[in-house]
Amino acid sequence: MTQQIPQTPSVEPELTGVRNFRDVGGLPTTDGRRVSSGRLFRSGHLAHATETDAEFLASLGLHTVFDFRNAADHALEGPDVELPGVRNVNIPLSDPADGKEFWRMVRDGNLDQLRELLGEGRAADRMAHSYRQIITTRTTEHSRVLHALAEDSVPALMHCAAGKDRAGLSIAVTLLALGVERDAIVADYLESNAPHRRYRVHRNGDAAEARSPEVMELLAPLFDARAAYLTAAFDALEETWGGVDAYLAEGLGLSPETLARLRDRLLD
Repeated sequence: MTQQIPQTPSVEPELTGVRNFRDVGGLPTTDGRRVSSGRLFRSGHLAHATETDAEFLASLGLHTVFDFRNAADHALEGPDVELPGVRNVNIPLSDPADGKEFWRMVRDGNLDQLRELLGEGRAADRMAHSYRQIITTRTTEHSRVLHALAEDSVPALMHCAAGKDRAGLSIAVTLLALGVERDAIVADYLESNAPHRRYRVHRNGDAAEARSPEVMELLAPLFDARAAYLTAAFDALEETWGGVDAYLAEGLGLSPETLARLRDRLLD
């Protein structure tokens, strides 16, 4: 029996407890097709979804929610809300201990410490390096996601904590496999900068200097979606595999048959 894909609303929903939600449908491919609406979604975590949020998400007819958070994220934010009939798959794309001291300093460090940690381009460099590492070292995880989408996991929602970095890269990898135009992939990624989508910066302490303009400027590269980060990932892909086709075939182990099934499931 063929699963019916529900129609998605033309107006983006205003979710209270879920940030950065959107349908990836409509993006153009290089061969003239488009990503189908109502089949691939992205967002921040679902741990704080309200009852109304959960009702909306349940109405999408989701088959699978891919959660790219790690155990430390779960401990901080909590597990996703349960959606009836939806399979939840946790595939961490970062290790709990990775950057633990770094993020403690982001939350608690004073201005001098933050200048030393993040100033003079160091924050942006760290983000670009992280994107390169995820592309080159998390091929097993991304392969698992794409094989699942090709088999039985659509409609699907992908999320991490903010829905920007780990989910952003996983969406970008999926769109590359679908043949979506590179500019369209970057444009969708940059949508995470919209004010109503952005992850809230967490800083401990109530003193005004904890969130002073200079502190927020130092922190901005960590919480922005910047085209340079995604470009760094694409550059790493080219350097490692020589191009998208080789990355998909050799890096992710996607056969032509699997790619064809994936595109049939997710493209008009």
